[in-house]
Amino acid sequence: MRGVNRVMLIGNLGRDPDLQYLEGNIAVAKFPLATTETFKDKNGNLVSQTEWHTVVLWRGLAELAQKYLHKGSLVFIEGRLRTRTWEDKDKNRRFSTEIVGDNLVMLDKRKENGPNEFPSTETPTTDLSSYQSPDLNYDAGTLGATKDDLPF
Repeated sequence: MRGVNRVMLIGNLGRDPDLQYLEGNIAVAKFPLATTETFKDKNGNLVSQTEWHTVVLWRGLAELAQKYLHKGSLVFIEGRLRTRTWEDKDKNRRFSTEIVGDNLVMLDKRKENGPNEFPSTETPTTDLSSYQSPDLNYDAGTLGATKDDLPF
């Protein structure tokens, strides 16, 4: 049986993304992400519990994060867990668990005239109130008309 390694997080950046370029001009961005869970304890008091995650993004996602994200930005990250192991200078074995992001969705509201305005993901709407059909001279504003009012 195959395993599944998927992580989905919604949280706020703990600091601006740190962008670096590796050999071969490969972009990698790293930042801490805080997720907060709120619940009521046995006395009915609200308790907030915050977990910190290290997120790593590669290539285009890394450059996008560096350009548009900043400390406090609300994001949805989808990716996988990766644990790295290394030895520190004192020969102690160290571990680090990171989320390698495959998908990033910016959840903050768009800034209209800010220097780092989000790319538009909105679909433009079309106003049909003044539309005239060239064949039937039929006003689209009368779509609520009864069957007897239709021109065909």
